[in-house]
Amino acid sequence: MRIGAADASLTSSAGVAAVTEVDRVLALTATLDRHLPAIKQRDRGLSAGATLTAIASCQLAGGDHLVSLDRRRADTAGQELEPVPTPASTTAAGLAQRFTEQQFSGIEAAIAQVNARALDLTGQVRSSALRRRMTLDIDATDIEVYGRTKAGAAYNYQGQRTYRADVVLWAELGVPVAADLLSGADDPRSSVVELIRRTHANLAGQASQVALRMDAGYFAAEAALAAEELGIEFAIGVKRNPAVWRAALSVPDHAYTPVIGMTDTEVAAIRYTPKGWPKNIVCLARRTRIRADQVSRDPRARKRRTIPTDQLTLALDGRIEHVYGYSFILTNRPVHTPHGAVDPELLAETEYWHRHRTDIEALNKDAKHGAALRHLPSADQTVNRVWMWAALLACAISSWIQELSGIDRGNGRGRRTITRLRHELINIPARITHPGRATVLRPPPAANLLPLVLPRLQALPSG
Repeated sequence: MRIGAADASLTSSAGVAAVTEVDRVLALTATLDRHLPAIKQRDRGLSAGATLTAIASCQLAGGDHLVSLDRRRADTAGQELEPVPTPASTTAAGLAQRFTEQQFSGIEAAIAQVNARALDLTGQVRSSALRRRMTLDIDATDIEVYGRTKAGAAYNYQGQRTYRADVVLWAELGVPVAADLLSGADDPRSSVVELIRRTHANLAGQASQVALRMDAGYFAAEAALAAEELGIEFAIGVKRNPAVWRAALSVPDHAYTPVIGMTDTEVAAIRYTPKGWPKNIVCLARRTRIRADQVSRDPRARKRRTIPTDQLTLALDGRIEHVYGYSFILTNRPVHTPHGAVDPELLAETEYWHRHRTDIEALNKDAKHGAALRHLPSADQTVNRVWMWAALLACAISSWIQELSGIDRGNGRGRRTITRLRHELINIPARITHPGRATVLRPPPAANLLPLVLPRLQALPSG
């Protein structure tokens, strides 16, 4: 056996052709360029939108550092398939440093317009469902970094030097639509009102009804009042405090209703309205039955915080067989009948809907382990913001590919992670040939999604 000469017609990532097709169909780079002010005086080289698209495409192919752009450039055959030319790592960093708040605001406006184009291309049933109701999930995820020169990073409560990405997800479509990059010491509640208003302004008119889900990290009256002012239905997690514990423990057992899709779990409406919040809200208490032998004796265990103190003490002493773990939600969604009584069905539906705020936790995980948000490559905070947005754009491109090609069951619930999509579509090796001035990809005989996805995207009109 011997190793022959390298074949320059081979590429390791033929699936980036699908990224190029989505860029053509949705006019992604063109839309970004329309909304992002120019970052250079002369119209040569990559624009701001093309820079974002290039970094996002690199991350979809597995790039996790700026130097990964140089590796993508070295794939000369694959460059023919890229949506935009891949810049050198130093060039990309230099272009990213030129971004200002105007460019970052433009990204959110551009994504909103691309989403509108995507809705026009989906089937009637799916499009109607997406236009009828839009659910926005907001959550923050910490990104640990190393080195004293990381501008804007700070130590979080765990003693890690981090940035904090505060992300808004259109849950049904699976597309991140807004984001801020905070320091690890920043409280996301301090900027969430502006984030809500900004997102609502960009997405106005794309859905008949807008709803908002947030966990207890955003427990603040200002967020609820902002949502109420904008006509948004909301459900916000409640921090456990003495007042909410008293209200929950005063509710009789018969007031609880079984929840949807969970065993040993019930939900009830309780009398708790914190000061300064909208007047029409209701607090839901969800409790889950936990066997006493499943309660950890480690005082740091998170589950222990959900159990009332007296029940926890009795369980640890072996004096009772089970306890209840509680969580709480404040919402302005209707859970009462016209006569004022609690409607068990509406109660269960509201709890079930809020439980699916884990959609954004899945997005944050995908942005980190599928794209490259687990790492922020520069000491310059502006470059890191561009990198964050490229990771979120990679998540959006993944969702758009699956939505438009119909490989996600048509309801957004069969969506593949970026890691899986990379194995099944993006990083498919192929030989590129040009018979009769056509471009032909010749992948290996192993099963992959490229022969299915690429023709479906090619059949769609250009944006």
